Order: sequence, then C-alpha cells, then structure tokens
Amino acid sequence: MNQLIAPPAIATYQQELAMLIQRHSPADGTYASALPELRFRRSSHVSEPVHSINMPSLCVIAQGSKTATLAGESYQYDAATYLVSSVHLPIIGKITEATPQVPYLSLQLDFNADIILDIVKETNQKWNGKTERAILVNKFTPPLLDAVLRLVRLLDTPGDIPILAPLIIREILYRLLQGEQGELIKQFAYIGSQAYRISKAIHLINSDYAKPLLIEELAKEVNMSPSSLHKHFKKVTTLSPLQYQKILRLQAARRLLLTESLDAADAGFRVGYESPSQFSREYARMFGLPPSSDVKHLRNLLNVPVI
Repeated sequence: MNQLIAPPAIATYQQELAMLIQRHSPADGTYASALPELRFRRSSHVSEPVHSINMPSLCVIAQGSKTATLAGESYQYDAATYLVSSVHLPIIGKITEATPQVPYLSLQLDFNADIILDIVKETNQKWNGKTERAILVNKFTPPLLDAVLRLVRLLDTPGDIPILAPLIIREILYRLLQGEQGELIKQFAYIGSQAYRISKAIHLINSDYAKPLLIEELAKEVNMSPSSLHKHFKKVTTLSPLQYQKILRLQAARRLLLTESLDAADAGFRVGYESPSQFSREYARMFGLPPSSDVKHLRNLLNVPVI
C-alpha cells in the first residue's frame, strides 16, 4: 500500500518504534509486557478476519497495515495513523500488509476512562454534546508518537515504570483528546451524558451476557427510556443492544469450542442459547461455517491440538 510521506520527526519515531516492538516480539504472536496495559503484536503474513472485543484502547501500527470492521463499517489504519476504541466494541480485525521481510508490528495500550475524566476536568475541556461512534482513526502528530515511544522505551528501564508510566499514559491520553476527533473520546467522560450512559449499558451487558437481556430493565439501570437507549446505543456501536449481546455470546461460544471439549449444543447453552438449532444457525451466519466445521478450520490455522 502506498503511504503518504511522513514528516521527518514522525518517520524517525516510527523507525525506532518498529525496532523496539520487534525486540519485544521476537516471533509471530501477541506479547504481554511489564506494563499490564501494554502489549505487542507481530505477524509475518496477512491474516484472516479475527473476531474480538476491543477494550477501550489505543492501537498503534509501526509497520504494515490493518482493517478494523465494526458491524460493516471498516476503518483502515497504518503507520501514519492510529485507532482508538472508547468502549468495548466487537471488532473484526484483518492484517492487510505484512511479509516475512517486513512484518506487521503493532502495539495496543488499554486505558481507563476515569483518567480521561480527570484530564477533562483538570483542563476544563468543553464537549459539543453530540453522541458519536466510539471508534476513530486519526493521523499521528509528533508529540503523540513521541509520548508512545517514550512509554515503550520504559521497558528497558523497569525501575522507572512505577513512577513514569502513569505520567506518560496520562500524556498520551491528553494528546488524544487534543486530536481532531478528540470529541469522540471526550463524550464518555461526561457523567450524565448519553454516551456515558451507553458506556454503562455496555459494561452491564458484558458483565453477564448469558443472562436474558430485558431492554426495559437495562434502560432503567442507566436512567434512559428504551427508545433513547436503542437510539444512542446504535450511534455509539452501530448495533442494537440485542445485536451486541448476540455477538458477545457467539464469540464466547467460539472460544469455548476451541479451548474446551464441548459440543455445539453445550457451548450454546453456556452462553445463553436455549435452542441448539438457533445457536448453530446464528453461529454459521456470523463466522461463515457451522460450529464443528469452523472449529476444525481454526484448529488447522492455529495448530491447536484436539482436546
């Protein structure tokens, strides 16, 4: 993919960041770090679509490119841009540029919305009052990329992490709020805003997705009317609350099928389905294959032994 020529400062930062990520991820895979919020990813090949739930996080690519798809809406990002998810979102990720010679290299920094709230209060930032999508792609600025690079460098001086890491993470979030699309992040920091209530509703669904979802009860929990909940939930996630819960259930069932010796019916029951036929039908609609065929395909891809 042809990229725009980056400013010299950004290009220098990107080169060092790629070198550091490669050092902390010596082979293909996902790697944790001494910072619980920070992890790295390396891949020598483009990937099949991967279903996951993105935490509130900043995703940075130092080398290669990726597409994140949310309910049919696609967001392409690469070394010149970053992606932010402001709430838990069901994302389909696909690495679109990677080779053994120039592998895909990325990092993900999870963040706490409470820090966003503190920064907004301390800097007295205003918000436009609109409820918007909880995912964005934006161009890097040198100050933001510099802060990300300094955070990764801390892994080489672990004694500095307890003192300096919280300060640098706070700076990174401050830089994100200063970006062109900072409003999309800021909206979740205002207690009482519709976006804040939707964030709470998302947390409630995630905490017990196997439980039947009663929209009236959920709306009451977050102090919204059912119609307002539905309207603003779709604005934030592109999904209705029931669609969101269904994706959580199917992703959880897929993990169970892959890691435990369960048949499709048992996995469906575990995540809240009462009808095995409905579970199999919806599973195939989402993942493209019925449960048994899909798990066999995944095991072949991941080289996971049959349990």
